[in-house]
Amino acid sequence: MRNLLRLCPLLLAAVLLFGTAPAFAGNRVALVIANSAYQHAPSLTNPVNDGAVMAKTLKEAGFNSVDFRHDLSALDTRRVLRDFADATRNADIAVVYYAGHGIEVEGSNYLIPVDAKLERDTDVYDEALSLDRVLVAVEPAKQLRLVILDACRDNPFGKTMKRTVAARGIGRGLAQVEPTSPNTLIAYSAKAGFTAQDGDGANSPFTVALSKHLTTPGLDVRRAFGFVRDDVLKSTGNKQEPFVYGSLGGEDVPLVPVKVTAAATVAPAPNPQADIRRDYELALQVGNKAAWAAFLAQHPDGFYASLAKLQVEKIGAEQAHAAATEKAKQAEAERDRLAALGAQKDAQAKAAADAKAAEQAQLAAQKAKEQAQQQAAAAEQQRVNLAAAAPSAAPASTASPAGTNVASLTPATAPADLSRSVQTELGRVGCFSGTADGNWSTSSQRSLSQFNRYAGTKLDVKVASTDALDAVKAKPSRVCPVVCDHGFKADGDKCTKIVCREGYAVNDDNECEKKRAAKPAKPATAKRDDGDERPARQRPQAGGAAGGYGAAAGIAAAAGAGRAAGGGQVICNSTGCRPVSRGCHLEYRGGGGPGNDANAEVCR
Repeated sequence: MRNLLRLCPLLLAAVLLFGTAPAFAGNRVALVIANSAYQHAPSLTNPVNDGAVMAKTLKEAGFNSVDFRHDLSALDTRRVLRDFADATRNADIAVVYYAGHGIEVEGSNYLIPVDAKLERDTDVYDEALSLDRVLVAVEPAKQLRLVILDACRDNPFGKTMKRTVAARGIGRGLAQVEPTSPNTLIAYSAKAGFTAQDGDGANSPFTVALSKHLTTPGLDVRRAFGFVRDDVLKSTGNKQEPFVYGSLGGEDVPLVPVKVTAAATVAPAPNPQADIRRDYELALQVGNKAAWAAFLAQHPDGFYASLAKLQVEKIGAEQAHAAATEKAKQAEAERDRLAALGAQKDAQAKAAADAKAAEQAQLAAQKAKEQAQQQAAAAEQQRVNLAAAAPSAAPASTASPAGTNVASLTPATAPADLSRSVQTELGRVGCFSGTADGNWSTSSQRSLSQFNRYAGTKLDVKVASTDALDAVKAKPSRVCPVVCDHGFKADGDKCTKIVCREGYAVNDDNECEKKRAAKPAKPATAKRDDGDERPARQRPQAGGAAGGYGAAAGIAAAAGAGRAAGGGQVICNSTGCRPVSRGCHLEYRGGGGPGNDANAEVCR
């Protein structure tokens, strides 16, 4: 009775999980279409191979019906979709996988059959199949409608078709779509507006990742596509990112249910670790604090207990972050309200301080949440790897004492890898010009600050977060403007040198301006030495009209004292003034007045 009471929480969790999802083991149907042999465009290598792999994967996963068709014409595609729509009427899960060419025209997506010519842009309405037609085929399914498109390849039709209307847009890749029917997901091999790679092998990177994760028993389809995204980013060097559009409810929706084996006639020998593992997986699928509390109450020690504690910490960190975010919003609203009402400065200052503190608490909670998520993801990945390597064996760390440091495991996304990814995306949108080395330095923080400025976001620049990565990835084109040095100008995404025509040069405003003519040099002028003429001015000669004789003599003496030759000198006396004779000069003799000249002409 005591053991039964101890198992009650786990039994209740099992009832909650399996009792609310009876359709997990329901009728599942799939349609796989692969087009490679295009008649009016170069053939594609991988689509038929990719279709064969996906058909085999779905059949091995236990789907009730998997219809694989390849190289279909437009008429054949319409017939196949019509037949598949009949098959989905009694299905719980319906899946359509398409590999081949796709095109976007005026915001609508189309799948291209092998006989399409698409000579004009309007031919797409007659020769191609719209994505809406595919969604109609899966609509009758009760629980999950899933459309997977590996059709984002570089499309040759868009380059050759004629435009009947110049303004009609033909996009690169596929356009973003939002399903209108509930419980519908549409998965692209590359996000809207981008093209996907065919890969170097027999299959595309997207299909390789799909076949690995999509049909994992018990794995929610959204988490499966998350693992697919990680694998494709890694295999393509972050050049291709799959994307999923649409939403589901709060319950897990796996494509393949967890297999429940019938009890054997002879009960096998008990395996305590296998029982603990099953209890752990059950609590993981329920995914709330009550389920983990029940697990830890039953299994308080060991490897799985350490993993469970990390899951509890992750949930707590997520809840704390949500609460801190809400508190920050309330504090900011209160601050704005008091400012609008013109409240007292003390009240406004206190509200501003509260808002600042709430913002800091929100940032701290965000960091704690991201760290807890990374640690929990790393621990879960190790557990999955161990289970895949030896499903019936106990983990190597099971025998370790309580408190095993699972947090020391390598995170699913190491901080350096996250920083490198953010740097790469910032470079793509023109906000980062350095090398994506994973070092979140001052230049990286400045780049993210520039992104905040031009994108209108408020991301924390001190750390490279997953929120920052998602925000930058959401921008399809350049965000930050091109900044060039003096003498260069922005030309698209590059800086080119400014070349001015002859007679013009680049000014301080980076504009071509006519060169100014050089001013002629001023001729050198001899300076007069006033020192030698000072005595003549200080000692004017007496006599003459108002002393004019003495003054004229003094001036002439000053001019003569500064020169060795007499050229240009003038001598004045009672008889008048005349130029000094060539080869002569004036000498000051002092005195001055009637009959006594102050200057004398000296000739040698």
